[in-house]
This record gives sequence, structure tokens and C-alpha cells, in this order.
Amino acid sequence: MPPNEPEERKPSGKAERPTDVTTETLVADRSLGAVPVGWDADMAVTALYSAHYRSLVRLAVLLVRDMATAEEVVQDAFVAIHGAWRRLRDTDKALAYLRQSVVNRSRSVLRHRAVVEKYAPKGMPDAPSAENGAIGEFERSAVIEALRGLPARQREALVLRYYGDLSEAQIAHAMGISKGAVKSHTARGMAALRTSLEQLS
Repeated sequence: MPPNEPEERKPSGKAERPTDVTTETLVADRSLGAVPVGWDADMAVTALYSAHYRSLVRLAVLLVRDMATAEEVVQDAFVAIHGAWRRLRDTDKALAYLRQSVVNRSRSVLRHRAVVEKYAPKGMPDAPSAENGAIGEFERSAVIEALRGLPARQREALVLRYYGDLSEAQIAHAMGISKGAVKSHTARGMAALRTSLEQLS
């Protein structure tokens, strides 16, 4: 065979997997929360999970203040998006859907926790769990402590803005409120946070 002539491909009995989705494309898609056209739920959610699971758990920890619960919240969000994948109108917004799901589920956890704590009998304090010990250092930060004292919406807005590095439009979508409300919650939260930190210094 002449050296410059391409080798003839032999036909295969199996349909070949498309090769137009490169590693570089996938990396770019992961960073934006988009997935290549034609991917099924398993492929798309697996890619999203690999790219964003850890950051979503860190986000949930700041909202629910408990690593184990945060992991459950995020896992439930991924299960939900997998089940709803065929009904998702714009798969490019899958990451935004996940963030909104994490925020909503975190709110539900906090509401349930408040009810349980209100009616739970007072007893001996539980021994700290291994999970609590693992995040103990993380929660000792003065900023985290100050965040915990803020109203829920202000805390969510600040966490999404300064930790999640989201735009006002993305925060509004995740929280289910207007951009004007995002500005208001962020401004009030920052003012309260500043006051709280000044009192500690």
C-alpha cells in the first residue's frame, strides 16, 4: 500500500459511536452546565454529576449546615433531574435546574428541621457524629457563624452570589424570585453580616 494513501476502513456490524463530541467539547459543556445534543439521561446526568456534584454539596452545606444532609439533598436533586430529563425543555439549563432544586430541597429540610426541633422532647445532647467532626473546622469560621444568623433568603442570596459566583439572573432563577428581590436580599444580608462581624471583632 502506498504510504500516503489512507488505510481503507472495514465495515463493522455495529453502529459506530459518533466522534464529533471531543474531550474539549465535553469539558466546555461541563463548565457551562450544558450537555451535547442527543445524550440520553444516563449519559447527561453522569457528566453533570462528575462535573458539579462537589460544588453543589458545598453549596448545600452552607444552607443546611450539615454535610450528610447536604449530600442527600444533592443526590435527590440528581435523581429528580434524571427522572425529568425527557421533560426538560432546555437541557442547556440543566445546571440551573439542579441549583434551583438544591435550594428548594434545602428550604424543605430547614422547615422540617424547625418543626422537629419545636416539638422534640428535651433530652441529653447527642454525641457529635463523625460527619459533624469532619465539618467542625469549616463551621468555626466567623463568617459562617454570621451567615447562620441571617434570615434564610438573605443567607441564600449571599451564598449563591459570593460562594456560587452566580449572576443576579441566575440567583433569581435558583431562588424563584425577581432580580430586584435578589438585590434587596443581598444588600440587607451584607449589611447584617457586616454588623455581626464588627460585633465579634
